[in-house]
Amino acid sequence: MVHRRKEGNGKRAPVSAPLLIALFATSVATSFLSGLFGMAGGMVLMGVLLSLLTVPEAMALHAVAQLASNGWRGLLWIGHVRWRTVAAYMSGAAVALAALSFLQFVPSKLLALLALGLSPFLVRLLPGSIRPDPERLVDGVVYGSACMSLMLLAGVAGPLLDTYFIGGTMSRKEIVATKAACQIFGHAAKLFYFGGLIAQAASIDPGVAAMVVAASLIGTMAAKPVLERLTDMQYRRWATTIIMAIACAYLAQASYLLAWAAK
Repeated sequence: MVHRRKEGNGKRAPVSAPLLIALFATSVATSFLSGLFGMAGGMVLMGVLLSLLTVPEAMALHAVAQLASNGWRGLLWIGHVRWRTVAAYMSGAAVALAALSFLQFVPSKLLALLALGLSPFLVRLLPGSIRPDPERLVDGVVYGSACMSLMLLAGVAGPLLDTYFIGGTMSRKEIVATKAACQIFGHAAKLFYFGGLIAQAASIDPGVAAMVVAASLIGTMAAKPVLERLTDMQYRRWATTIIMAIACAYLAQASYLLAWAAK
């Protein structure tokens, strides 16, 4: 999946050691962050991958890492999953996937970074009367559709989905578990889209994919005992702060790309 140039004999050159180390370390760290808050880690990983790979490659590898991370997290907390919320979310996401599959749109890096950075701020501008509640089925369908669209545009739907879950009354464990279940479907759809459906589909390097999966499992397991010690109040305060800080970092990166393009 990581782009590798072909050597003169037609074989692909091995992925460089520094890149492998960077991918492994980033996957462990971001899976730990996601395992702790059920959010934010995917945003960080997506930004790193966009800086190292082409957009389709970054999207596909990110999907593999997040499938492993969310899948394992979902199993760890399966008793806390709110399946009614998951069903509503998946219904909306399926509609968006069908529509965007017809268009086969591939975003630029600048557009992906802008979407990552702006979405948390835009969601917070919503009036309190229409802020999302994961307990409402209609909200689940609407946000499922919106999050799937954002995932195929920016690679992650974290800021939008995080705000959707934080706005309700679920406990921290219910948020982590239910969001993981929703994200399994979302990232599987993203892998299908960028890994095979579109004309610019990315190929998958089994070795790199296996390494990223292993790193994701390590980070997720390390986060479990830390989450046990957090209170719900601490969880919500830290989660909100981290999301906004990451969004600002991506807006800064997008601004740099805009300034460079204007030269």
